[in-house]
Amino acid sequence: MKKISGKRDVYIEVAERYEKFIRLGVLSDGDRLPSVRVAAGELGVNPNTVQRAYTLLEEKGLIRSVLKKGAFVTFLNESVPNERSNEIERAKKALSELKESGISFETISELLKEVYEQ
Repeated sequence: MKKISGKRDVYIEVAERYEKFIRLGVLSDGDRLPSVRVAAGELGVNPNTVQRAYTLLEEKGLIRSVLKKGAFVTFLNESVPNERSNEIERAKKALSELKESGISFETISELLKEVYEQ
């Protein structure tokens, strides 16, 4: 996981990162988030910063905290769209356009490999 840039309030940056994961479907309803200490270590921030980010996510209805068990993704707020299907459709469209432009499967495969290894 990439480190936080610190260009904005760090807790907001952390919250936005997890919110993005939830909206894209990387984290689904019921998934457990890393503990505050683990997330802080991975992101290179203070545990209090992660706790503040989790509190913000809880206020938005995206996660819920269970005492001594951790934080879990939840969709208390039904207005939160799952954007993963939209992203998949956009990716399919982009791949179709590349195919139609004459770019070979091998070239596209190499590009995908390059992007995912970064």
